[in-house]
Amino acid sequence: MSTQQIYITEKLPSLNQIDEDNSVFCLLNSNQYRDDKSKYAFILGVGVADQIEIKEAENAFIQLANFQQKHIGSFLFAALSYDLKNAVYPKLTSANTPLHPSPLAHVFAAQSVYLSNHTSANSFPLKALEANKIKLDMLQASVAKQAYIDQVNQLKKHLTAGDIYEITYCIAFSLTDITLDPIALYTKLNSLSPMPFSALYKNDSQYVICSSPERFLGKRAQRIFSQPIKGTRKRNEDPVLDEQEKLILQNDPKEIAENVMIVDLVRNDLTKSAKLGTIKVSELFGIHTFANLHQMISTVEAELKADCGIFECIQNAFPMGSMTGAPKLRAMELIEEVENTKRGLYSGSIGYIDTIGDFDFNVIIRSIFYDKNAKTLSFQVGSAITLDADPVKEYEECLLKAESILKALA
Repeated sequence: MSTQQIYITEKLPSLNQIDEDNSVFCLLNSNQYRDDKSKYAFILGVGVADQIEIKEAENAFIQLANFQQKHIGSFLFAALSYDLKNAVYPKLTSANTPLHPSPLAHVFAAQSVYLSNHTSANSFPLKALEANKIKLDMLQASVAKQAYIDQVNQLKKHLTAGDIYEITYCIAFSLTDITLDPIALYTKLNSLSPMPFSALYKNDSQYVICSSPERFLGKRAQRIFSQPIKGTRKRNEDPVLDEQEKLILQNDPKEIAENVMIVDLVRNDLTKSAKLGTIKVSELFGIHTFANLHQMISTVEAELKADCGIFECIQNAFPMGSMTGAPKLRAMELIEEVENTKRGLYSGSIGYIDTIGDFDFNVIIRSIFYDKNAKTLSFQVGSAITLDADPVKEYEECLLKAESILKALA
């Protein structure tokens, strides 16, 4: 077990100083979002007392479980790549070009941990970006609009044939030769889009700057829970029209169909880790409002089997169904065929395991990936494709999800 300094604090230490002094750190920030499942207002792990990087799929989760067992009683921070799927489903591959090469998994026991239990406003000083004013037309798209539309129509043929029922198809935007301040960029994105599963993660020269609204998987005592998101509407400044947007989302047949399919998939995933008869959907089609968007979120819960370890539980649900589709295996095979860049950490997960074995992991969406040494930046966005999907509207939904990122960059 590593020696670890834990500080209970109402205010974050200087992220700029932490970035300057450390090659590894991870901030998980709830932006004061509170529900009966949230545990910390923020939690920050700084420096490495011990770490493991997984680069090959074989026995990956066994290695992760062994590392976690070695550090029971310490805070651990983890970044899990989407491509860790190959450790769960050995027949899968990840042959597409990576935008930012990264290990399949990185878990570290931090030297120092700073945490707050919802006792402060947890505000960040807003610092302006220094050099670049980046616009969408400056970015290199992995797929042009017409090619995206054609690809969605191809996927709909698989849907018509019953090969899949739903698939999350993602596209990427990238930029080279870019120099920026990742701390300032996180601060700006977080002010524009203060989400409950926000994260800022650094591993050497690579940064994940994340404004995620979605929880992948959490645990409190023996209770596990997942909160998949399917369904998005833009907020309106007019309160009356904003309420109408919520009602439109709440009653949209397509969004309801997408959500219920993923709820069924998540129920099946959690069943592998749950005590018999304890699975329940505690919220179905809930409308949650954030700074810029309304989201349809459902909550699936269960009681964890006594002999199910933390990384076994994560493995049983990985990767999250909201970012794959259903059936999960076939959807992931098609994702590998139709997407032309490797997802890497995008649609993977960042989270913590605390001293008593509780954990919380997000879904890495609405995120910017930046390599300071390579001077490369990218982000990815996607939407769920179902049989009645309109390809043009799906493309527009992708751009909507990128809106806060583009504002932060511009």
